[in-house]
Amino acid sequence: MNQHSLLFQSMIYLAAAIVFVPIAKKMGLGAVLGYLLAGVIIGPSILGFIGKEGEDIMHFAEFGVVMMLFLIGMELEPTLLWRLRSSILGLGGLQVVVSAAAIAALAYFLGQPVNAALALGMILSLSSTAIVLQTLNEKGWMGTSAGQSAFSVLLFQDIAVIPMLAIFPLLATQVATDAETHSPSLRDGLPGWGQTLVVLGAVGVIIIAGRYLVRPLMRIIARTRVRELFTAMALLMVVAIAVLMSLVGLSPALGAFLGGVVLANSEYRHELESDIEPFKGLLLGLFFIAVGASIDFKLIMEEPLLIFGLVLGLMALKALVLLMLGKIFKLSTDQNLLFAFALADIGEFAFVLLSFSNQTQLLDARLTDMLTAIVAISMALTPLIMLLYEKVVQPYFTRCVPDAEERKNDEINEKNAVIIAGFGRFGSMTGRFLRANGIACTILDMDSDRVDALHNLGIKVYYGDASRYDILAAAGAKDARLLIIATDNHEQTREIVSLAKKYFPHLQLLVRAAQMEDTFDLMDLGVLHIYRETVDTSLRMGSDALRMLGVRAYYSERAARTFFRQDERALKGLSALRDDKKQYVNIMKERIDEMEKLISSDRIKTWLDEGQGWNPESLREEIRGEADDTVPQP
Repeated sequence: MNQHSLLFQSMIYLAAAIVFVPIAKKMGLGAVLGYLLAGVIIGPSILGFIGKEGEDIMHFAEFGVVMMLFLIGMELEPTLLWRLRSSILGLGGLQVVVSAAAIAALAYFLGQPVNAALALGMILSLSSTAIVLQTLNEKGWMGTSAGQSAFSVLLFQDIAVIPMLAIFPLLATQVATDAETHSPSLRDGLPGWGQTLVVLGAVGVIIIAGRYLVRPLMRIIARTRVRELFTAMALLMVVAIAVLMSLVGLSPALGAFLGGVVLANSEYRHELESDIEPFKGLLLGLFFIAVGASIDFKLIMEEPLLIFGLVLGLMALKALVLLMLGKIFKLSTDQNLLFAFALADIGEFAFVLLSFSNQTQLLDARLTDMLTAIVAISMALTPLIMLLYEKVVQPYFTRCVPDAEERKNDEINEKNAVIIAGFGRFGSMTGRFLRANGIACTILDMDSDRVDALHNLGIKVYYGDASRYDILAAAGAKDARLLIIATDNHEQTREIVSLAKKYFPHLQLLVRAAQMEDTFDLMDLGVLHIYRETVDTSLRMGSDALRMLGVRAYYSERAARTFFRQDERALKGLSALRDDKKQYVNIMKERIDEMEKLISSDRIKTWLDEGQGWNPESLREEIRGEADDTVPQP
């Protein structure tokens, strides 16, 4: 087969994605960096499987950007935007404007023309939505004030790409002729007012068709119950919008975004999203692979100090802007630092805008190649920067920043039988339940903004790191009976457990676990009372489902309890086998079969004694069963 054929090139792209994306995910780098790594490996710099022949696939893959912006538009319900207007438009808008202005001024000072400097400011002001959100979720920081502020900024950045795509051709007219910047369109040869009418007409067609044509067509197709027709209709809409925008000389991505906004409140919105999402993900993956393959490593080797200096300089400049804005929006010092570290990188949308700039000749080819390398290096550094923040910067500032020290030196003037470490979405529910039952708790939390918010609600919470001996001792750990550990970060949870077991062995520990791996880890530390986040809620849902299907309430509750007890017992045996994947899977299968047989036999027993219900004997049986599970295993 011809190595340069489109079919062979497609096979190489897909195989590279399947190999390198899981590797990158395993290393905690995210899917986007996996695609970039795949492109680098198969590109001309290393294996040389693809080169200029891959440009056909690159142009095809760019349609994934159009689909992505269509889906972003569908997510932007006007009511949601209105509710979040302060953080999105305020913080997000200022971040883009101020960062773009600062970078543009720097570029102009370094000798770039005004139009190119403005384009550089807009391109480099964006951050990586995929990498930042993934990192914040993995570290348990999404629920913090810094995490919520970062989410608002990223949402505004995604929206801001649309006007940027519209502005770039206007900037490009200063450096290229019309023939160079775009294909022939219906606007060619028309006076200014005629061009305006054509553009407004195209936008009007999209809005009217979205409201009065697409929905009736969707209803007709839905009645056929042929799934592939719905998928075909979804693709047809995106392609038709792209063609219409191209005909009037506008960006297809701009039209796709507008079409998505029009359909944001459609009853078929979720069906459209699920149909387009796989195509969008695959095409975007191909796009990022092509970007990775296009990174000019020869250029990096020629000028390594310049390129890495620009990477660090741009990230430092963005971090300074973010710190300033965080201060204006009253983020505490620790949260402000997290906010700045998280968004200091340059995002994947920069590749889209750089590709668009290259097509319109807004930026010269050498500068585009250099910026592509700078963006890729910046994204690769993001997980390392976040690790640096977590291990070095955050501990230092929680001890040394005056605000944090002032909070930690507050006198804890109460001694209670229960101490709660972490008062987020998990710990707050436990604390409210105990408080409603007359149990006073001493509450510690590391999120200073959350502490302030809880103070406003009349809940006494102390700002403090429960993994420090002096803080835990000041909270009354020597006299307390229970320590409830509900922190969001598993590493911090481990530190608190180790500290408590070493210095306060009399405390009974009740510990939250988010993942199965966390549960096994806590078992290794000798924790007896581990509470997996979703287990109780999942079983309660299953129990309710049984009742709605006509099963007696007694049996549905009994089945849920039996399932929980057996699952806990199985978990203790699986902990020792987790490193042996093959044996782990085999034992897991055996446990599932045992569970089904046990539940089935219990169901038959219950049916044979329909009158048993919740009589005293059956209650004693349930209590004895639960008590047996609390006895430490030899």
